[in-house]
Amino acid sequence: MTKSSIYAAIDAMLPQFIAISDWMYHHPEIGHQEHQAAAMLAAELGAHGFAVEMPYAGLATAFKAVYKGGDGPTVALLAEYDALPNIGHGCGHNIIGCAAVLAAIGLKEGLRDCRGTVIVFGAPAEEGAVDNAGGKVFLIEHGAFVGVDAALMVHPAARNVIGGSSNAREALEIVFKGKPAHAAGSPHEGINALDAAIQTFNGFNALRQHVLSDVRIHGIISEGGVAPNIVPERAVIRLYVRARDADYLATVVDKVMNCARAGALATGAEVQFRQTAKRYKNMLNNPVLSAVFKSNMEALGEKIEETEVSGAGSTDMANVSHEVPAIHPYICISESKLVGHSREFADATITPTAHAALSMGAKALAGTVADIFSSADIQRAISR
Repeated sequence: MTKSSIYAAIDAMLPQFIAISDWMYHHPEIGHQEHQAAAMLAAELGAHGFAVEMPYAGLATAFKAVYKGGDGPTVALLAEYDALPNIGHGCGHNIIGCAAVLAAIGLKEGLRDCRGTVIVFGAPAEEGAVDNAGGKVFLIEHGAFVGVDAALMVHPAARNVIGGSSNAREALEIVFKGKPAHAAGSPHEGINALDAAIQTFNGFNALRQHVLSDVRIHGIISEGGVAPNIVPERAVIRLYVRARDADYLATVVDKVMNCARAGALATGAEVQFRQTAKRYKNMLNNPVLSAVFKSNMEALGEKIEETEVSGAGSTDMANVSHEVPAIHPYICISESKLVGHSREFADATITPTAHAALSMGAKALAGTVADIFSSADIQRAISR
């Protein structure tokens, strides 16, 4: 088996997918609203013989696309396509989604003796900026990865890296309810919900000294009153809590909630908690899959760093990695420094360097899947 026919199929379709990726840049859609992006990618898969189910797993912008080429392993490619509010594709999900779909179609068109099943999961709302984020966790709960032998995706970055760690993450909304009153004439009749929120942040700042160094506690006060002359009746904190270890994260979340309870007790306010997104676990990159991906990158003439990026961010791909062998490598879309979740990052996704990375990432994914299909040794080693 050679990969030349797979790569030729990818080359033939590349202009079309560059156009889709660039369209997504110009028409960003935030989580659970990616109707056009998801439909475009699903339509491409359907046009090339994949059996497409959309909506999927109870999510309007999720899809499952399957091509069964013969008896053998089942490999999933993960497509993301949600953007960030007010930023656009500042995490490059336009590249992620197009690379996964392009790789899958390249495999189907180029690997005529395919000995396995390719599934593309369209996974919405990876970014935690919207409620009920974590599309891949919804897929897991739906049973999507039962029978899947490996799961792969690529992520844009400023360099090629074999993989990266990520923090487990809890997304919380903390709501304080007080009592309004005239802030000058009768403040003693009111209960200040904003003061409860401020005291809570003071508690967070005191807590930072007494947790492990990998912990991140960061948030905003999204509501804090309506007018200066009214004692704030309602205040809302939107918060992320992160830690390297998922079990330790639970311990820190308990401490964070106690800070809020203390703020409420100090002011007389009521406090309520709500999880705004699925809890994300920490990423586990499968070393065998990583090595196979690296060999494919090198065969394409690309250098890739073996040392994993130590990331403080979070991804729902991590949850997938706790279910099946998985990788989350990074592909270079810019020779300049890039800051994630920035407009500069989004702008980098429509450059010639990013277009070349889209081709290379799709080929490396497809080549890795082809190796899995063709090698019983790789199949055995992945599952150990």
